[in-house]
Amino acid sequence: MSLTMSPVKPSSGARKPTRREQAAATRERMIVGAIEVFTEAGYTGARMADIADRAGVAVQTLYFTFHTKPELLSACYEHAVLGPDRLPPNLQPFWTKSLKARSGRAALAAFAEGNTEIISRAAAIDDVAKAAVHEPEVAEIRDHSEALRRSGYRELIAHVAERFGLRRGLDVDRATDLALTLAGPQTYLSLRASGWTDQEFQKWLSDSLSTQLLARPGQSSGS
Repeated sequence: MSLTMSPVKPSSGARKPTRREQAAATRERMIVGAIEVFTEAGYTGARMADIADRAGVAVQTLYFTFHTKPELLSACYEHAVLGPDRLPPNLQPFWTKSLKARSGRAALAAFAEGNTEIISRAAAIDDVAKAAVHEPEVAEIRDHSEALRRSGYRELIAHVAERFGLRRGLDVDRATDLALTLAGPQTYLSLRASGWTDQEFQKWLSDSLSTQLLARPGQSSGS
C-alpha cells in the first residue's frame, strides 16, 4: 500500500493575509535575522547582505525598510522591549499588576517578572551595542535606550516609595541606580553565563530589590 499522501489543498474559505500583515511578518523576519547576525558577528562585523540572507529577503528590501544599519539596530531594541504585543512597558500587564499591588514586595515581584521577560529579549542586542559604543550612532542608540529604562524604573520606584516607603537613607534617585544595576542586562547575562535560568534570575531579582529598596522588605508579597 502506498504511503504517498496527496497535497492538502488550502481551504477556499481561508483568509489570505493582507498586504499590511505580510509586510509586518517580513519586517519581523528581518529584525529576528538582524538580532541573530548581530549576536554572532558583532555590530561591526554584521553585514546588511548577511542579515537579508538570514531573513530570506533581498538586500534592497532590507534597506528600503530600515535604510541604515543603525536604524536596524534601533528597531532590534524596540522589538525586544515592546515584545510580541508591541506595547511599551508601562502598558504591559506586569506594570498594572505592580501599581495595584498591596505590598512593596508584591509590587517589586511583579516588576521583576515583567523586567525579566524584557531583559531576556533585550540583553543580547544591548551587549552587541555596548561592544560598539565607539560608533557614535550606536552610542546614541544605547544611551537613548538607557535613558528610557531609567525613566521607566524611576517612575515605578517613585510609586513604591510613596506608597510603601524606601529603606532609611535611600531616595528615589539612588534606589533607581540600584534597580538599574540589579535588573540590568549585564547582570542578567552574567548570571545566565553561570547557568542561571530565567526563573532563578527573576526570583533573585525580586528578593534583591525588596531587600535593597524597601523600608519593610519582609512585608507579605501577597497582591
